Amino acid sequence: MSSVPTIESIYTDGACTGNPGPGGWGVVIYFNDGSIHEMGDSSPQTTNNRMEMQAAISALQFLKTTEQRDSITLYTDSEYLINCVTKWVGGWKKKGWKKSNGKPVLNQDLLVTLDQLNTKQIKWQHVRGHSGNTGNERCDQIATTFASGKYPQLKQSLDSTAKNPDSLQTNQIEAVKVSDSGSKSTIINKDTHQTSTFASDTTNMDSSNASAVAVSEDKSGEIRIAHLHNLVETLRIADEIAEKGYLITSSELADLMDVHASAVTSRGDQWRWRNWVVSRVRREGNQILWELERADLVNDED
Repeated sequence: MSSVPTIESIYTDGACTGNPGPGGWGVVIYFNDGSIHEMGDSSPQTTNNRMEMQAAISALQFLKTTEQRDSITLYTDSEYLINCVTKWVGGWKKKGWKKSNGKPVLNQDLLVTLDQLNTKQIKWQHVRGHSGNTGNERCDQIATTFASGKYPQLKQSLDSTAKNPDSLQTNQIEAVKVSDSGSKSTIINKDTHQTSTFASDTTNMDSSNASAVAVSEDKSGEIRIAHLHNLVETLRIADEIAEKGYLITSSELADLMDVHASAVTSRGDQWRWRNWVVSRVRREGNQILWELERADLVNDED
């Protein structure tokens, strides 16, 4: 008699065009019998870090439905995600979800859920992105496809609600509708036309509904336009900071780049971000002040 396969490893990834802007996430789950299960979804307005977190949340929620007790390794290329879950979340909770500078912790809603789902069963492992790792590359492909407003084909090896071994199947499925929240994923099996729902309750759609195709095409155009608007606004703010010679703190720079403050301070005294050279100027109290200069102007002066 066959048995439900055991999850051996999970890969997660998030993507965002514009940051903030349209985003997507992807999950690839590998079983010990060689089968693969994939999930993903999109959000029209989000950040890269939130998509990284949402991917991990959906993966852990799926793991919970399997009732598996064996330990598994979750691979991600986001050091921010790993540090949040394994290092920082405990201190943040003790401080009432405040950072050392007294400001609220970003993405608290997702961090609370991650903390509730995380157990000793999970081993968090960093993998370098875009290094040829098959699981990471596939997750990135799923996430970026959703972020671009398109709908990738996903593999479904196990119904997330099934405990019966006879329910196992390996088919290609097509994402027909994705939620705006980034926390849900509804997919329809192309062979059986059965709907499977992952992560939380979603609204089922009839795959034969022709209007859904038109809606998805309209949404793709809106997402691309929103991405461009958000990208231009981020670049405009950075350019104004550089032009007027404003000095900004590590946390303010991290907010602009949508990274954790430690990712700013760990880069050294001078480095390049997009069109700007970022330089450490001085320390005032417990704050480090940074200066942005247009890279083309710096090169001209040299």
